[in-house]
Amino acid sequence: MASLRIFAKPLKGKVLAQPSKSMAHRAMICAALAKGETLIDNMVLSDDMQATMGAIRALGAELTLSDSVRFKGRKCLRVRGQGLVTLREKTIDCLESGSTARFIMPITRLTADEVTLVGRGRLVERPFSLYQALFEARGIVYRDNQGRMPITLSGRLVPGEYVLPGNVSSQFISGLLFTLPLLEGDSVIKITERIESEPYIHMTLQVLETFGIQCEFKPAEQVLHIPGGQRYKPVSEYIVEGDWSQAAFFCVLGTLSDEITIEGLNPHSLQGDKVILDILKAMGAQPRVEAERITFKKERLTGMDIDVSQCPDLVPVLSVAASLAEGRTHIKNAARLRIKESDRLATTCRELSALGARIVEEPEGLIIDGVPGLHGGKTHGSGDHRIVMSLAVASAACQEIIDIEGSDAVNKSYPEFWEDFVALGGKVEAYE
Repeated sequence: MASLRIFAKPLKGKVLAQPSKSMAHRAMICAALAKGETLIDNMVLSDDMQATMGAIRALGAELTLSDSVRFKGRKCLRVRGQGLVTLREKTIDCLESGSTARFIMPITRLTADEVTLVGRGRLVERPFSLYQALFEARGIVYRDNQGRMPITLSGRLVPGEYVLPGNVSSQFISGLLFTLPLLEGDSVIKITERIESEPYIHMTLQVLETFGIQCEFKPAEQVLHIPGGQRYKPVSEYIVEGDWSQAAFFCVLGTLSDEITIEGLNPHSLQGDKVILDILKAMGAQPRVEAERITFKKERLTGMDIDVSQCPDLVPVLSVAASLAEGRTHIKNAARLRIKESDRLATTCRELSALGARIVEEPEGLIIDGVPGLHGGKTHGSGDHRIVMSLAVASAACQEIIDIEGSDAVNKSYPEFWEDFVALGGKVEAYE
C-alpha cells in the first residue's frame, strides 16, 4: 500500500479530462456482444477497465490494445465480438469493479453454462441479492458464500416482466438492458419507488442505441420496454467522452486554489455528474464554459442543501467544497454510499474531520459547517479512489502537510491522477 505526503499549496493550470469510465464500460460490453470489430478510442487502463476487459474476453470477445493516435498517452481497444456469448472461462474475476460484476452477471445467462464470478476488496461484500431473487424466480441456479462472492450461476435467462426497486444501484437495470434485447421474446422492466441515479440508465440507453439496440424508456411511468430478437451491430469507431465524475475533483480544486481549466468535456453529456457545474454555481462559483473547456477560479462559496440521489459519486469532493464554504451544507439522500468501495459517508466524515472540517454524519447524509481553512494531518484512503482524490483536493486549502496512506487507490479509476496533480503544481513525495 503506497503512501504520499502532499505539501499544501494552491494549484493552477490545465488538465485533460479522463475518459468516462461509465461510458467505456458500456461501449466495451456492447462491442463484445456485436458480431464484428469495433474500435474504442480514448481509453485509460484503470483497474476497473481491466476488469471489464477480462470479463468480455471470458464471454468470447477478442481484444487488441494499441496506443491512441488521436489522444496522447491514451489507448485504443479493438474488440472483435462473436455476436453471441461463449464462456471461454469458468471463472470471471471482476477485481473491485461493481459495474463489471452487475453488468456481466445477466449477460452470462445468455448461455446455460455454469460460471463463477469472483471479486476483491469491498466488492466481495457488496449486495447482489436483487439478481438472486430475479434469477431464481426464472429457474437460474444462484449460489454464493452467505450473501458474498464468489457467486456461481447456471441456467439461461428468459424474457418477461422484471420488477426492480428504484432505490438500488442502476447497474442492475443496465445489466438487464444489455441482456434482454438478445432474448427471443419481448421484456419489460418495471421500477418501483423513486429511481436513483437515473442518468446512468439514460447513458446505457444512449450506448445501446449507438450499437443498434432499441429500448423505450417512459420515465414518468418508470417502465422500460425491450423488444426481443435484436442484434448488436459493431461500430467502426467509438470515442469515449470525457468523464465528469473525475473532472469534478478539478472543478472543486479550482474554486479552492487558483484558476484550473479542464479540457475534453462534452457540455451536452448525459452523465449525471455533469450537475457538478450547477451545484458549484449555486454555491457561488462562476465557471467559464467554452465548447469542451471549463475553467474554475477561486471563489467564496456558500453552503446549501444538496440532494445527491442522482449523483452520489460527487459526495466526497462536494464535502470538501462544503467544508470551506460559508454557512451550512446538508447533503441528503446518500445512504447508498455506505456500500461503495468504502462506507463513503463514514470515511468522508472521518478523514475530512481529521483535517479540521466540521462534519456530522447522518444515516443518509452529512451536515457540514464551513470553516475558514483546514490544518492538514494524517489520513487514510480506506481503499477508496474517490476518498483519496478528495483529500488531495482538500490539500489546496490546508495550512500544513497532508499524509495519505493508501494513495494508490486512485488506480481503480484514474491511474494518472498523481501525474496530473503534479503537472498542476502539486508537490508530493512518497513516505514509509
